[in-house]
Amino acid sequence: MKNCTFLRAALLGLTLAIGSTAVPAQAERLTVVNRNSEQSLKVSINRAVVVESDVAFAELSIANPQIADISSLSDRSIYVLGKAPGITTLTLLDAEGRLISNVDVVVSADISEFKERLRQILPNEKIEVRTANDGIVLSGVVSSSQRLQRALDLAERYAPERVSNLMSVGGVQQVMLKVRFAEMQRSVSKNLAASLAADGSALGGGLGISTGTGRYSNSGSQTSGIGGTLPGSNTNSGATLLGFNAGAVQVGILLEALETKGVVRTLAEPNLTALSGQEAKFLAGGEYPVPVAQDGGTVTVEFKPFGVELNFIPRVVDQDLINLELQAAVSAIDPNNGFELNAFRIDAFTRRETSTTVEMRDGDSFAIAGLLQDDFRDTKSQVPWLGDIPILGALFRSAEYQREQSELVIIVTAHLVTPTRGEALALPTDRVKPPSEKDLFLFGKVEKDQRKLKGAAGEVAKQDFKGSYGYVME
Repeated sequence: MKNCTFLRAALLGLTLAIGSTAVPAQAERLTVVNRNSEQSLKVSINRAVVVESDVAFAELSIANPQIADISSLSDRSIYVLGKAPGITTLTLLDAEGRLISNVDVVVSADISEFKERLRQILPNEKIEVRTANDGIVLSGVVSSSQRLQRALDLAERYAPERVSNLMSVGGVQQVMLKVRFAEMQRSVSKNLAASLAADGSALGGGLGISTGTGRYSNSGSQTSGIGGTLPGSNTNSGATLLGFNAGAVQVGILLEALETKGVVRTLAEPNLTALSGQEAKFLAGGEYPVPVAQDGGTVTVEFKPFGVELNFIPRVVDQDLINLELQAAVSAIDPNNGFELNAFRIDAFTRRETSTTVEMRDGDSFAIAGLLQDDFRDTKSQVPWLGDIPILGALFRSAEYQREQSELVIIVTAHLVTPTRGEALALPTDRVKPPSEKDLFLFGKVEKDQRKLKGAAGEVAKQDFKGSYGYVME
């Protein structure tokens, strides 16, 4: 009776011991080890596998217990638990001390959950996930750089600072940017001035008078005006001189009128192509030397660029969605607003520029900048009190009216592009070919017959610019 009770207690203790060993991690699969064969066993961290031997073993050992832990379930079954990333060796010996087998135990990170999350977040991406030591290796081709970054961010959650990126981005990754600068400037100026002169050399008792307003206030032009000639300094578009005598008094009236209208149109269309994520620069113009004073009294020269400038960084974030970081400018030398000192002159610049970041799809356009400016000025100068007299007061005053309007818009268009063969491209110089000596001296031709050109150059040469073309300003 005592023996039966003791046996039941022993069996219960063995059962509890085996159960407590299996609780931390459940075995995933069963691996069979054959005699005299070298095998490899893969185990995930904090997971276990059961190894089954084809023959009974009497002794087993693990080379590095820090990487994997083992325990025997029977004389043929072994419980292997992964503890830390690495590789170690499991050795099995029989009752006579002979080697049954050596098993390489490879312990790596558990990426099953990571694969499941990656498949849920990026279901259509062909991303391969592998382990390397204690890190994660991602490979494959993804559709956009944005989705690539999402996969890397998710991997960092499972293996911080131990993620190797071997992925590449598929699809078109080159962006051509077309920027159009259009500026229209209009100016209107009107000027109406009246000048009056009176000259009386002998008025009762030898009294003399000589006076004038406007241009006639200058005594140098007054005499010639009374004599019947226009002032030599007249710059107006129209001038009328009237003169008459009232007894001993000579009277001269000079009416001057000016009306100026001007239209200026500026247009620039730079095109530039760059790889996604790479900066591209474009400058069509020149550089202007500017002296700069340095410490110690020395003077150095710095060159300031002017012309059409374009800097941008494209990023293809998702298939045909493009993110653009853009800087564009159009500048020109302005000699009217310069700096002059001791016969040394530095010209100023007129500059229109913008810096922004936009997002658009392939072929879309954005008006990234615009300006509408309207300036006007009215001025009037007159002789005090006399200029306020109705009707006759016009002879004692002058009025000037000026108005300037400026309208500017900058439009960008982005395209995803791929390279093509050189034969399919045409240059502006393809439509003009130098003639032979025979054509030049005998027939007077300054260019070769365009009908003989082939390929893309021939297509360009067929374009005939007869009739009205270009821009018409009204």
